[in-house]
Amino acid sequence: MSDTRQANVKRHLLDIQHLTVYYGYVQALEDISIHVDEGEIVTLIGANGAGKTTTLMSVSGLTEKAEGHIFIDGQDVTRAAPDRVVRLGVSHVPEGRKIFPQLTVYENLIAGTFGKKGITKGEIANLIERNYDLFPRLKERAGQAGGSLSGGEQQMLAIARGLMMDPRLIMLDEPSLGLAPIVVEEIFELIETIRKQGKTVLLIEQNASAALAVADRGYVLETGRVTLTGTGKELLANPEVRKAYLGM
Repeated sequence: MSDTRQANVKRHLLDIQHLTVYYGYVQALEDISIHVDEGEIVTLIGANGAGKTTTLMSVSGLTEKAEGHIFIDGQDVTRAAPDRVVRLGVSHVPEGRKIFPQLTVYENLIAGTFGKKGITKGEIANLIERNYDLFPRLKERAGQAGGSLSGGEQQMLAIARGLMMDPRLIMLDEPSLGLAPIVVEEIFELIETIRKQGKTVLLIEQNASAALAVADRGYVLETGRVTLTGTGKELLANPEVRKAYLGM
């Protein structure tokens, strides 16, 4: 990229510009542009297959990009390997939790630091205590196998493991999926707390009402394209969004 082009890039924490992605001959994303600023909660909503997960995987360096650019704090990571994206302060909590079921809660948290080179034992201990403060139930179950936790507790563990990298940006893919309503409410309260503690959040959610209620801004994806954008309140009030995603 030329120096002139770099000088014209607005320094959002995450800036996706005109991104297009294919899986074979199937177009998963078509010319999408999305940005996330420091300290925001931004949500992507849309039906299954709309391209939400592909967007997060593209940021993490897990997909091939046909066109477009992805910047993290002004650095072009379009073709970067996943480990470089992690080193720039991006943590990705995938759909389905993906904890290590045979490892204890404590061991799962330790595993969350493996990509952070040069981290000391003292820093790891501080991160674990910070997560125990945020997720007290995990502290109570520190020696328990991850696979023996309830669904909600496993989701908390997945998020806590993502926070063990002490990321600037944490990307959450369907954190409320399959959880009871009372647990969903708790998860969204935790997301707001994570933001209050200085993290930036990019959130994918089928539960559009809950996601937009906590989000500063949102994007609606349909068949790989951004069709609507606005503040969380604006999208909650939008008749098209209310009809398509809120059942109103």
